[in-house]
Amino acid sequence: MGSDQSGRSDRSDRFDRSDRFDRSDGSPKNLRPSGGYRSLRSFRVTTIVYDATVAFCELFVDAHSRTVDQMVQAARSGRQNIAEGSRASGTSSQTELRLLGVARASLDELLLDYEDFLRQRRLPAWTKDHPEALAVREIGRQRSPDPPDPTDRSDPSDPTTPYARWLHSADPAQRANCLICLIHQANYLLDQQIRAVERDFVEEGGYSERLAAARFAARQARAREDQTNPTDQSDRTDRPDPPTCPRCGSLMKLRTVRQGSRAGERFWGCARYPDCRATTAL
Repeated sequence: MGSDQSGRSDRSDRFDRSDRFDRSDGSPKNLRPSGGYRSLRSFRVTTIVYDATVAFCELFVDAHSRTVDQMVQAARSGRQNIAEGSRASGTSSQTELRLLGVARASLDELLLDYEDFLRQRRLPAWTKDHPEALAVREIGRQRSPDPPDPTDRSDPSDPTTPYARWLHSADPAQRANCLICLIHQANYLLDQQIRAVERDFVEEGGYSERLAAARFAARQARAREDQTNPTDQSDRTDRPDPPTCPRCGSLMKLRTVRQGSRAGERFWGCARYPDCRATTAL
């Protein structure tokens, strides 16, 4: 089966991380800007795939077959999870990555359904270099500066219009092959998007990840204060500076063995206990 993926290097085909964010959404300062999915190319392409899949199933797939529900749901999942992931990006990069992964997997499932449709009916499948496949790919490269929003009810334009030659055809092979090309395009865009989100996760993280880091820093600060607080009456002796944990690098706390033959002995225990159980002799 032909693939529409290609090694395109022009900037118009790269995923622009700024497209993920609607910077006028009034998000709290601590949250990363999020949303803006309607301007994402991946969302626009999957909208076309979703709408065209519904029409394809109505015309060419047995209405009583489970395949109809599976194809429509896979197409819908590919689109909806992009939107949900974009909205979740402000609070958690991990959640965004998970939802984009679900979208990618759903589109792969849909891709197999169209390939099966052609194979089982012995219909021709376009190769990567087939003239029709090249024509579909060329339309995808032509990125207008302000494309119509397919989800805006006030916009009468049909997002499938550029592909009407194939998606409005009475020939199911033309429709299926065009949709296969569009799914490959969507997958290519999603791959770029996932890589960009991974970079964001490493560099910044989402709100929940930053909260976790702040919580860890606060726990370290409390552990440091516990070791040096002069108002702590539980131990009036001068305390040495706490060492760092040999296992995780956190500060350690003075602890006392509560039972057993060594009851009453003091030792250094990691401040991250019970997450880290490293100890050091006093």
